[in-house]
Amino acid sequence: MGTVPGFDPVTEHEKTRSALRAVVPRLVRLGDVPDPEASSGVPVRTVGDVGTHLAAVHLAYCSIVSDGSVEWDTVLPSDDSLFVERIAAMNAKSIDLFGGDGHACPGDFVAERGEMFLRITEGLAPGTPVIAPWYGQGTTTTLATVTGLMLSESLVHGLDIARGAGLAWEIGPDEARLVLGQSMPAMMTPALDTAKARGVSIAFDLRIKGGLRLAVVVEDGTMTVTRDAPPRAYDCTITAAPVTFLLVSFRRTPIWKAIACGRMRAGGRRPWLAVRLGELVAAP
Repeated sequence: MGTVPGFDPVTEHEKTRSALRAVVPRLVRLGDVPDPEASSGVPVRTVGDVGTHLAAVHLAYCSIVSDGSVEWDTVLPSDDSLFVERIAAMNAKSIDLFGGDGHACPGDFVAERGEMFLRITEGLAPGTPVIAPWYGQGTTTTLATVTGLMLSESLVHGLDIARGAGLAWEIGPDEARLVLGQSMPAMMTPALDTAKARGVSIAFDLRIKGGLRLAVVVEDGTMTVTRDAPPRAYDCTITAAPVTFLLVSFRRTPIWKAIACGRMRAGGRRPWLAVRLGELVAAP
């Protein structure tokens, strides 16, 4: 079946930190957009809204690795809400955290909090536990996952702002692979739409060009995502360019376009099941 070499979590975590450090100045340069009220790459959100959300993201992640200054009980819905509902509520509230006045990305704040996050977490192991309340009361993830999520938010929302402002923005394949490797295994599972997944049994072999490989197994309302999994039989193999899969996952590129352009293809015993993966994973 073929395997890929195992990865070094410490080395990959440091590469993710370096990528985050490099993207922050690029975000700051996006702060002075000519029209904050222009439509962004996110439906119903202006360029200014996305910029404000991005600043709130940096605030949130700094809060959970430092002094916990955000009172999450005033931001999040009840504990029994679904994962996708909690994320949607967090996204909506993020605009209000900065006054909801539609200003574009507060560059100084993003630069300050991005640097603060990197400084506070310097030298910590990638497996260091971090409590992220917006994923569920008491939910613990790892520093590697949080760093990957900060990078993904910065790259994808940077693209949203740039698209609305008519500016250039590039996401490199190495950056995309880091995001997919660091955050995707942890975040796909809670994002599963358990109602749609009930009674479903599918094993996906997800191969990202350049070396990343994930086994995504859906079994009667549950999902497991395993990196560099032992050999097994799969129903569907999905092979994709890293940037393409990142943008398809975040609903920034339609899957039909990725397939038509040859940047994503399906194979295996039941290749037609490839579209089910996107249907089973909820998007807030």
